[in-house]
Amino acid sequence: MRVFLIANGQVTEQAMLPTTLPEGGFWWVTLARREFEVLQADVQAMLAQLCDSRLVDLHVSDLLNNQLPSHHDFTSVYDVLVFRRLATSQTETDLANPGQPVHVTREGSVPKVFRRINTNPVGFAVFDRLLLSIHPTDCAVRDSYAERLLASHALDARAGTARLPASPADLMLRVVNQMVDGYLELRRELTRDMDRWQEELLDERGRFHDWRSMMHTRLSLHMLDEVCEDQRSAIQDWIEAVHTWAPATDKAAKHERELLMVRSRDVLEHIERVIHHVDRLERSAETAVQMHFSVQGSRTNDTMKTLTALTAIFLPLNLATGFFGMNFEFLPLIHDNDGLWWAVAVMVGVATVLGWVFWRRRYLARR
Repeated sequence: MRVFLIANGQVTEQAMLPTTLPEGGFWWVTLARREFEVLQADVQAMLAQLCDSRLVDLHVSDLLNNQLPSHHDFTSVYDVLVFRRLATSQTETDLANPGQPVHVTREGSVPKVFRRINTNPVGFAVFDRLLLSIHPTDCAVRDSYAERLLASHALDARAGTARLPASPADLMLRVVNQMVDGYLELRRELTRDMDRWQEELLDERGRFHDWRSMMHTRLSLHMLDEVCEDQRSAIQDWIEAVHTWAPATDKAAKHERELLMVRSRDVLEHIERVIHHVDRLERSAETAVQMHFSVQGSRTNDTMKTLTALTAIFLPLNLATGFFGMNFEFLPLIHDNDGLWWAVAVMVGVATVLGWVFWRRRYLARR
């Protein structure tokens, strides 16, 4: 559990749950999912004291559910956003079998990893002056952003105030934006893999063998597309919910509301960039596979055409040898001393003429 007080351009961290609301600021209470399950009664009591509202039982179940997709829900007092982030580990893991390492193959000396998309949900309960976030254990996104908040003390007061989030909703969107950046980085890695495989697929001199790895990457693209679609729906629902909030009364509140909408649309735009890029990668992979089989079919046709031409060249030669191999006493050139050379000359001439004709028709020419 980590508790942060963000007020007056300063960020302070404490070890206990807050008991009072700050002047001109808000609290950020972040817990691991197991901690939230154990401290659920204390957290509910804190919310009742500070925000005059408890979490609905269904929302508590959503925050504790490790398999829940990204989605948004709200009440008259708070909003709940569940957003799936990329899991961080030393080894790639399988989404269908969490904790199981993926297969690794080698072609030559280059290791190839089957990239699988493994995600974990992060839940946010957004109150007016308190943000409650529920993370997986050892959440790197939470820790990295917390370090950025604490590092704001090294800035001057004016810059620090400009860099700090202005509200719990603003803080939530900044953390979500950092999660989306992880998907953008994964998109670059998948792009490099697909570009390499496309080059291998379209290599006329080589033979592509890494089908299993490529199919797993295409499966990862499908999973990434599904995850991002849920994320986009959740952020769109969040934006619609913000529009239903009570109108801002003063100029500062209106400006804060406008910045919040700008940041919300920016997060949505980042998610849509990932979706569009994944869709383009899927189409490119499908096109590359189709072109690969088209090249293979063309290569097979060229081979069969060459074999057919060679068969057509040797067919009259087989006819000649079969004719002179018949067991008859009287055949042309059989008893002639120069008969062998005449037969060889005719056979070579026929083969040469047929070879020249097929070469002119490009039956024997290399592309």
